[in-house]
Amino acid sequence: MKKIKYLAIVCIAIAMASCGNDAKKEEVSASTITSNGITTSTFKVWGNCDMCKETIEGSLKVEGVTKADWSTETKVISVAYDTTKITLDQIQKNIAVVGYDNEKYKGDNTSYNELPECCQYDRK
Repeated sequence: MKKIKYLAIVCIAIAMASCGNDAKKEEVSASTITSNGITTSTFKVWGNCDMCKETIEGSLKVEGVTKADWSTETKVISVAYDTTKITLDQIQKNIAVVGYDNEKYKGDNTSYNELPECCQYDRK
């Protein structure tokens, strides 16, 4: 009987440990690379749905940004931009102004409160 309890505890511990490892694998850290004069940065932006995607990407329809693609699954945005026209800091601020938290800035509270209910993610 003791062996069965011990085996059950070991199985539960292994299952819990494997779940924890999967969560860690999903973490994506910020990165920046430059090629042919265009810099591409990726970083986390909190949000929920396709409406969030539209708002987040729309905040980057500015001079200097050539591409912005936010994933509803990973919550990571990839932004290609010309550093002579816009900085990564300004890109992150633009996203925060429309109400979305990112790795560097907390979203504007008024803008966040005006987001549709489905777009109001759990804030940290």
